[in-house]
Amino acid sequence: MNLFRDDIECPIGTIVLVTSDVALCGSYFADQPERTERVLRRQHGAAALQVRRERLGVRERFEAYFAGDLHALDDIPTQTKGSAFQNAVWTALRRIPVGTTTSYGALAKSLGMPSATRAVGLANGANPIGIVVPCHRVIGANGTLTGYGGGLGRKAWLLAHEGVKLGGAGDQAARDLQIPLL
Repeated sequence: MNLFRDDIECPIGTIVLVTSDVALCGSYFADQPERTERVLRRQHGAAALQVRRERLGVRERFEAYFAGDLHALDDIPTQTKGSAFQNAVWTALRRIPVGTTTSYGALAKSLGMPSATRAVGLANGANPIGIVVPCHRVIGANGTLTGYGGGLGRKAWLLAHEGVKLGGAGDQAARDLQIPLL
């Protein structure tokens, strides 16, 4: 499979888009090269990335999302190589509406596996297509921000961008990253 890399500047940093000829295969933060490399190896083995502007319209959809069209990413075709369970979790993540959040427990329950909260969290953390597969919309059962591969400041910013009212620690996380809240 041919894989292509295209970097895009966004309000929360440079995002590395990885596409095949037919779908988005990954989106990563450029300032986390070790994590990006680890996930790419897990997903695609030793496949080499060719640098070129992606040709599926994903770049433009990201630009539209960051400009305020919060549904611009909704139907981007994706291509992942996870286990059946991971793919089920990633599919469920895409069903979380913009402007809302859910907990790991609620997500596990929606999959018919209420005792799989920890496994859902691990699958969430292994998500190779951040933002499009909106793992940032999963928060703690008590409403607090929990881990995010891109950092809590970015998670807070994305949620605020989508209209989620965070307050307190969430606003502070975005300020710590020095990203202006909308």
